[in-house]
Amino acid sequence: MTEKLLQFIWQFQYFNKSDLFTENGETLQIIYQGQLNHNQGPDFLQAKVIVNDIVLAGNIELHCLSSDWYKHNHNLDSNYNNIILHVVWQNDKAIPHVPTLCLQERVAKVLLKRYEELMNSQAAIPCNNLLIVLNEFEWIKWKERLAIERMEVKAKKVLSLFEESNHHWEEVFWWMLAYNFGLKVNAEIFMQMAKYISVNVLAKHKQQINQLEAILLGTVNLLNEDFEEVYPIMLKKEYQFLQKKYQLQSTVQTPYFLRMRPANFPTIRLAQLAKFIQQSTHLFSVVKETDSLKEIKTLLTVEANDYWLYHYVFDKPTALRQKQLGSEMIDNIIINTFIPILFAYGLYTKDEKYKQKALQWLMQLSPEHNTITAAFENQKIENQSALDSQALIHLKNNYCNKKLCLQCAVGNKLMKQF
Repeated sequence: MTEKLLQFIWQFQYFNKSDLFTENGETLQIIYQGQLNHNQGPDFLQAKVIVNDIVLAGNIELHCLSSDWYKHNHNLDSNYNNIILHVVWQNDKAIPHVPTLCLQERVAKVLLKRYEELMNSQAAIPCNNLLIVLNEFEWIKWKERLAIERMEVKAKKVLSLFEESNHHWEEVFWWMLAYNFGLKVNAEIFMQMAKYISVNVLAKHKQQINQLEAILLGTVNLLNEDFEEVYPIMLKKEYQFLQKKYQLQSTVQTPYFLRMRPANFPTIRLAQLAKFIQQSTHLFSVVKETDSLKEIKTLLTVEANDYWLYHYVFDKPTALRQKQLGSEMIDNIIINTFIPILFAYGLYTKDEKYKQKALQWLMQLSPEHNTITAAFENQKIENQSALDSQALIHLKNNYCNKKLCLQCAVGNKLMKQF
């Protein structure tokens, strides 16, 4: 028995409630089991019970062993002065002046067995073969809740950046945009670069693509070589001038190229990012004001300048190949930059329309396909939009991996089937 399971049993009253008596032989009737407390203090608040025909209102504390009352020093804590009932799994020590209810003989064995099976499961998804216990409508509602939870987690990170930027939404958007252009491998380096280059500096040079490229590439140490071709030599000179002019810092690390597809090389991603900056104005304002996801996708449909038609890196010509942002990369940027900052803005301003727009865009985007979503799809769980895939990723990482089955809609329903 765990306290989490005991809380679950008490919260949903999954035990035999007929002929209830306390350990001292007092008659007991439960009027209201109380509200689960997620903060410090008793497990359930504002409960109401009748003990020997006396109505008691207050809080309820749960323990696997009654002796945990002393082990946790509740007898010395004033927060536990208003305990009207001590609910335990085993009564191994009497607690004076506190009515005690023991549940060990009142809970169905099949419920305990199911919980044990979930906790001991070695599968990536503990209830892997039982996911269809939720019907289609229940899955839709659960995935909506999961997607919102995931957006709330991302929003907290956005709001942390907002504080760091001295409350400058455009700066935060620029930082996040750079981070996601860097993909997983170079994300942190690209964000550090963005923090060294203010949006005001970018705005002053947005009409000159070569100057934008020089600033971005130079800040991440990609213009430090002795080049042979005219274009990188020119970029290096531009950066040396602009670095002195704006006192630009360089990132400690240089972006990684190893084991990457050439299309994802940091040189290409930075060239595309420079082009995107050149073609857009007041990006965060655009995100707030437009309702059209198509407009956002059009905005992101950028192609690196002509030099990169024949290059992936400096001084090494290749066959002609356009370096345009692909649809998958565009969706990735929208999911991880545009939507989280929009949702965070809605939270910050307490304006639901921005949060709703973020969720609507998720529903309009194509789903992500990876090992996590595949595991659910193999069990006939639909993955038809980015909202679905974001929800399933959140479910796997924050419920399945942590074995929080009692807090999951699937696990919760499975535990009720006894």
